[in-house]
Amino acid sequence: MQPFTISVIGILRSIPEGKVMTYGQVASAAGSPRAARQVVRVLHTLSGKYDLPWHRVVNKSGEIALQDDISRSVQQSLLEGEGVHFDTAGCVDLERYQWDET
Repeated sequence: MQPFTISVIGILRSIPEGKVMTYGQVASAAGSPRAARQVVRVLHTLSGKYDLPWHRVVNKSGEIALQDDISRSVQQSLLEGEGVHFDTAGCVDLERYQWDET
């Protein structure tokens, strides 16, 4: 496993309940600020195997990036179950819910 992937897994596991990080934020924290798409790859391929809190990652606007309606609904439900609220446009208030691991 690549060092970046290992780092991403550790960062994802550090996101507490009720908080979110953006794909770019995770990539930056893992040492590759321009690797947001690689974070998506890690989430897609390794979330189940490593029991990662995939639902705590949103895009830079605070939106759920998943295109599939069922998957979007599942992610939103999981976040709401942790106390994360969405505005009428379906966005998370990043000022309130964004996790800063530093």
